[in-house]
Amino acid sequence: MNAELSAIVGFSAAGAVTLAATPLAIAIARRTNFYDRPREYRKHSAPTPFLGGAAVIAGFLVAAVAVGGVSGKHVLLGCALGLWLLGTADDRFAVPPKWRLLAEGLAAGALVWAGLGWHTGLGDVLDFVLTVVWIAGIINAFNLMDNLDGACSTVGGVCALGIGTMAAIHGQAAIAGLSFALAGGCAGFLPFNLARPSRIFLGDGGSMLIGFLVAGLSLALARNMRLGDADILAVAILAGLPILDTALVSVSRIRRGVTLVTGGRDHLTHRLLLVLHSPRAVALVLASAQAALCTLAIISVQLGRTELIGLAIGTASAGVVAIALLDTQRWRPAGIAVASRAQPVGVGAPKPQPVGATPVGIDSG
Repeated sequence: MNAELSAIVGFSAAGAVTLAATPLAIAIARRTNFYDRPREYRKHSAPTPFLGGAAVIAGFLVAAVAVGGVSGKHVLLGCALGLWLLGTADDRFAVPPKWRLLAEGLAAGALVWAGLGWHTGLGDVLDFVLTVVWIAGIINAFNLMDNLDGACSTVGGVCALGIGTMAAIHGQAAIAGLSFALAGGCAGFLPFNLARPSRIFLGDGGSMLIGFLVAGLSLALARNMRLGDADILAVAILAGLPILDTALVSVSRIRRGVTLVTGGRDHLTHRLLLVLHSPRAVALVLASAQAALCTLAIISVQLGRTELIGLAIGTASAGVVAIALLDTQRWRPAGIAVASRAQPVGVGAPKPQPVGATPVGIDSG
């Protein structure tokens, strides 16, 4: 199967299965009383079913069977399934942060063992450390971005499209198929998440899954593109917005003397919502911005290493300017103060007790 056909099959199969599986996930969540309840920094007005991640992984796994193999594919799929299970358990029971971080580290180690880690030429130890940092960082960046309806799945889907397109250009059919499968799964989920009111949330099971697959597939892409020390620059741009959001929140909280591992309405999504007033509009802007980054990355890789380095420097500079502007008073939502220090999020967030009701509003995260 060539790269173009693999991409079409992956996207179509995953999208169709996820679209069909999401109502079932909603029904199971309601039957089992598996809800996300509003609290200090989660402003949706009524409890909303979790288990969106279950529908996404169902579509992805079906598509993965259809698109064929890539070196390390079974390790990648096994880690994705394990992290989805852990994130889903965290949605229900609150898994301690150390166990989540340990699982992310083990997943990174498994990818290194399968030949899908970073290969910088600077030594095995540094490559392993970079792989762990990349996997854990991107997983938690997407986990933190899951705070507004449509944000995580929209950005994750566009990142996957960028990875898949670059893989197809380089003749990597299986990576293209798997990446487009992730994009299709995100697309199949979005109509339910962006409904008014939202009918289901991804939960940590979904955001950890999407984050891991974006991180893992980008590593597989870099391994097969063989760009040398420019690999990191290319894939970092392909995951640019989640990285920007994490940097923005980190800088903003350090400046305000706030603990980093707390929940708050100070993310990129919340700041955009001030101006755009609609989760759908925010999702559209995020998708457009990430699509632009992916397009620039693809073009610069085709032009050569020098152009890629120039784009990376320009993107990083633009990110610094964006953080400086977005952390001004104009862009700070009312109630930006984060939850109490006893309410950490990101890795190991305490979860509400499940209750049942009609869902509305802002997503979990």
